[in-house]
Amino acid sequence: MPVPAFVLRLRERVGHDELWLPAVTAVVVRGAGADREVLLVQRADNGRWTPVTGILDPGEQPAVGARREVLEETGVDVSVDRLVDTSSGPPVTHVNGDRARYLDLTFACTWLAGEAHVADDESSAVRWCDVAEVEAALDVPAHRERVAAALSGEDRARFRV
Repeated sequence: MPVPAFVLRLRERVGHDELWLPAVTAVVVRGAGADREVLLVQRADNGRWTPVTGILDPGEQPAVGARREVLEETGVDVSVDRLVDTSSGPPVTHVNGDRARYLDLTFACTWLAGEAHVADDESSAVRWCDVAEVEAALDVPAHRERVAAALSGEDRARFRV
């Protein structure tokens, strides 16, 4: 479902006014060494390739939400390994005029099972991308930074200041 039900209910009250929403990014990695690949989805709304992203449901634990989003969007089961990045993005105006700003929690995840495929209407394509080609596949700088944080091997999350 592209827009969570709770957001639709909020929109009935606030219209297109900017909402502050908690979100997750799941950077899913499969393989090891030179064979590592990152799972990417092509968004149905704007055609951009991104890691899996989504809005948390009210009261949902962020790691649980990251795992849920990956399964819902791609049919892939993952382990959520660690928090790698936190950031607040710039204001976004969606194609329908809704405005939002997202607090993003990015998680490094490991593929466990499942063949990646388009599993909902949020994406038009899904693919595994070689780590060496990920940066070129992503045209949004924040997505490149999130993937870099997940692939860095750092043991602490990055906090933007």
